[in-house]
Amino acid sequence: MKILIVMPFNDSHRQYVESIASGCRCVYSSRETVTPEEVRDADIILGNVPPALLAQAESLKWIQLNSAGSDAYCKPGVLRPEVLLTCATGAYGLAVSEGMLSMTLALCRKLDLYAKNQAEHLWQAQGAITSVWNSTTLILGLGDIGREYASRMKALGSYTIGIRRNISQKPDYVDELHTMDDLDELLPRADFVAMSLPSTPQTHHLMDERRLLLMKKGSYLINAGRGDAVDCAALNDVLRKGVSLAGCALDVTEPEPLPADHPLWDAPRTIIMPHCAGNFFLPETFERVVRITGKNLEKFLAGNLAEMDNIVARSGDIRR
Repeated sequence: MKILIVMPFNDSHRQYVESIASGCRCVYSSRETVTPEEVRDADIILGNVPPALLAQAESLKWIQLNSAGSDAYCKPGVLRPEVLLTCATGAYGLAVSEGMLSMTLALCRKLDLYAKNQAEHLWQAQGAITSVWNSTTLILGLGDIGREYASRMKALGSYTIGIRRNISQKPDYVDELHTMDDLDELLPRADFVAMSLPSTPQTHHLMDERRLLLMKKGSYLINAGRGDAVDCAALNDVLRKGVSLAGCALDVTEPEPLPADHPLWDAPRTIIMPHCAGNFFLPETFERVVRITGKNLEKFLAGNLAEMDNIVARSGDIRR
């Protein structure tokens, strides 16, 4: 069995995977250099190859992504229906939730304004600030990232409200649990609205002008999921009107990269990051990806497909 690996493995990662894949042929490449021939001949792919190459992957039985997001691989025609798809959900919660928390505290303490003052060599206070303590936080999406963020905000004294598609057992660090049907009623209650949603037809422009205007005056929007969940043109308009939002922090935008002449760059109290909260900038994130990959590889080669983690349906739902 041929395994194509396009994750940036070092020697110890290679030894770990090869100890599991005894008897298999491991071929190493990268997303940037992988060839159509390598993809076509692979039985297993570990890593995010360009989706356009997968139409010719005639031998492929399973692909393990190194990303938590899988929307690009769930589109019709990318993978044959019988190909098993798994993602790396569970690897990114630490890094992205801490990134979201950093952006939250930066908005509270007006660090964006003080950074501008420093650039201008200006010693000037920016007035009243806000606190996470005694606030209300609405978290849209309670996957790995949303749960990690909710637990951190709860620990700092915020009242946490979670939204997810299906109501199940409520975690202790979530004070209320709702479905998206209640979003319009919840938005006016929240001091912080934090988003870690996937890109689906249901989430596209979920936060449009109408919903942005429903937000509490003086509140903040944080998005570290997918950029198209927020209508960025509408967000720019609402921020400039100053009738609801006090500011926003975005690790993702629509489009990406955000064009240099987009007005959102200069909107009031706007922090924009280049989709860097996750990735592998925190080394532990990639170590978690490798561990998820290794465990799934062991189960796949043993024929225990039903026990594999993070199996993704073509709808984008994660079954485990």
